Amino acid sequence: MSYHSWSDLSTQLSDAIPKANEAGEHDGQLKAFITSNAITAPVTFSIKAIGSNTAILVTVTNGKAQLYTGSSENALFQWPEFFRKTPPAPYQIYWGIEHQSCCLRGNRADYVKGIFRMNIKQERVEIAGDQAAFIRWTHVWRRILELLHDAYAGPTPTNDEPELGVDYIVGRYFYINSPGWGRCKVFYEQSGEGDQDIVFLHTAGKVARQYHEVMNDDRMRQECRMTAFDLPAHGRSFPYEGYWPASMAGQVCLAVAIRYREVGAGGAIPLQGSDYLNMDRQCYDRSPYVNQALFNPEWVYGLMAPTAPLVNRQLIWHLYSAQAYGIFHGNLDFYFGGWDGRSRCPVYMLTGEYDWSNTPAMSQATCDKIPGAKYKAMEGLGHFPATENPKVFVEYCHQPYPKD
Repeated sequence: MSYHSWSDLSTQLSDAIPKANEAGEHDGQLKAFITSNAITAPVTFSIKAIGSNTAILVTVTNGKAQLYTGSSENALFQWPEFFRKTPPAPYQIYWGIEHQSCCLRGNRADYVKGIFRMNIKQERVEIAGDQAAFIRWTHVWRRILELLHDAYAGPTPTNDEPELGVDYIVGRYFYINSPGWGRCKVFYEQSGEGDQDIVFLHTAGKVARQYHEVMNDDRMRQECRMTAFDLPAHGRSFPYEGYWPASMAGQVCLAVAIRYREVGAGGAIPLQGSDYLNMDRQCYDRSPYVNQALFNPEWVYGLMAPTAPLVNRQLIWHLYSAQAYGIFHGNLDFYFGGWDGRSRCPVYMLTGEYDWSNTPAMSQATCDKIPGAKYKAMEGLGHFPATENPKVFVEYCHQPYPKD
């Protein structure tokens, strides 16, 4: 693939534009996003390569999105990688590019660096124009880019996801009493009759349902007794009175490892864990001006591998859209700012290659600091491996780290 040919996107993708328009006419997800009487005036955004005088523009009206070529402000991206049939990490989505610069025009003619600072460093990426509008329309431009990708390169091949005929998970409520927090009614689920106990912790902004496919897996049920629960104020669990808890499962596993004697843990397997994250905070996941039910799932959508079954990616989108106000933001408070993740019990770390929020390199660096710890990158998986592609994830559960 010649990078020079991508210096003018409108020319390079000229044949794909009408195909994308045709696909958009029949795309149920896009129609659901843009069919609303609240869209009272056309909204236009564009994508282009640096140095080009033309761009691909998208104008959205109530019930319709139209792609065409024209002139626009600069908006930069590593387009050749994005338009591969199977994009390599982190080019599977715009969010995956680090060091984005946001140019706010109008009353504020200044550059705001790092609004979407991630943990993969990429220069020459810019969001130009109305920053608030960019945030409000994340779900639309993400879907438009997917349609344009598929029109040009064809759909990314995905793994098959067999349908289950029987569900073996049983759930119930119980009360916990925590020092300093008080009493709370918590929901948990269990499955399996094996000898090994495993407790699954859900990721920030998610619930225990993300482990359903793993907890129904035949091998896992035969070998393990599995428990997954919704943290207080998450999913089906009730909130503590007056408190909003925080979580991040990979980092929580490292915290459990540090205090393993106190909590009685025999080992920890952090998924997407590291001892320090230096991502800058952003406020859009708890803003009165942004619809969190749209923004939050879009922000994490690109953390998944593009080869994961679509139905599983859509499930993760749904779960992140269903949380109460401020929960996701509070979750992220747990680990932003850095903390000491060195531990004293067996630690086996797994991280998906498509995760740009907690990268494989960051997990490896943490593993190197823990005597006796093991680490392995999970190929073809992202930030939510147990939900994205359960069958692939289960294989890593049975062989989570390289033998010495």
